[in-house]
Amino acid sequence: MRHGNSGRKFDRNSSHRRAMFRNLAANLVLHERIETTDAKAKELRRVVERLITKAKRLGAVAYTTQDKLSEADKAKRLAAHRFIGAYLPRWGTRVEKGGEPKKVDLVEKVVADLSKRFAERSGGYTRIIKVGQRRGDNAPLSIIEWVGEAKAEKTEVVAEK
Repeated sequence: MRHGNSGRKFDRNSSHRRAMFRNLAANLVLHERIETTDAKAKELRRVVERLITKAKRLGAVAYTTQDKLSEADKAKRLAAHRFIGAYLPRWGTRVEKGGEPKKVDLVEKVVADLSKRFAERSGGYTRIIKVGQRRGDNAPLSIIEWVGEAKAEKTEVVAEK
């Protein structure tokens, strides 16, 4: 019987499963939208929402500059950084439009950017959109993304006359 054993196993051992979710969570934080299978997306939602909630509990301490914080607030932020950093890798590399790679601090993005974006939201930070079946093995695919407006670059449309 599976009483009290929540979560999917994915036919992997625990270290492989943890590594898979660390990588999926890092890619979701970095790219803000990833495509994966339905089951992985549903399990990933549990992981990343806990990380966002941990960062959100800091409140304004999360995105206040270091020199304006008290010693107690600095300690709280450091503890949250270490908690999130124990799960997420510290750095991610994203290729920009010009083909130039850019290093992104994933822990800082969760603590400062995402916690500020979801400050007014009490939960449900991700959305799962089903997109169909994978061609090779017919596995159900989904897109998992952050809810709300992303900080996308605004493109100006210039009308030619």
